[in-house]
Order: sequence, then C-alpha cells, then structure tokens
Amino acid sequence: MELQIKGRNLEVSETMRTFAERKLAKVGRLCHESTRVELELAIEKNPSVAAHEVAEATVWLKGRTLRAREASRDMKSSIDEVVTKLCRELAELRDKRVAKRRTHVEPAETQ
Repeated sequence: MELQIKGRNLEVSETMRTFAERKLAKVGRLCHESTRVELELAIEKNPSVAAHEVAEATVWLKGRTLRAREASRDMKSSIDEVVTKLCRELAELRDKRVAKRRTHVEPAETQ
C-alpha cells in the first residue's frame, strides 16, 4: 500500500504520522499492495464549528475510488472513524465481488 499523509492548516507531527500509519495498516490488509491511499489531516478555522479537526481519506482501487471524511474534536478519533468507514466499505466491496463470482459458477454436468 502506498500511503501519503498530508496536512492542511497544520504541520503533521511524527507521532501523528506513526499513529495514522498504524491505523491505516488495517486498510492495507484489505486491499492490494499497489493501492494508493491518501490521508489529509486538516483543522477548520471556523470558530463556530466544534468538530474542527478533520481527517479525509481517499483510496484509489482498480476501477473505483473510495472516499471517507470525518470531523471531531480530536484528530486521533477522526482518524479512527475514517479507518472504520474505509474498512467497512472495502469489506462490502470484497463481499460483492465474492458473491458475484459464486453466482457465475456454472453447475457441473451430471452423467
């Protein structure tokens, strides 16, 4: 998995980077090794918004792009929620592919 972590309106610290890499390893187990994953961490500057720390993730798969966005008061919980969403979406996609393969299996001929 090719992982890229970016920061918008903030500097991504080394501890935050290692936390994100450790959490996104779950996503890496569900997709191919050459899959590109981008995580963008941002702080919204609007003082009226309580959930101002945002994590957005984009996963480029073969023929499909998955996106997830979560905002909360804490960046670590935002990352946790984004990873949970992506894992759920990847599992659903995998289940669809497996179910499609099972329905297209031709029955064996009887003698």
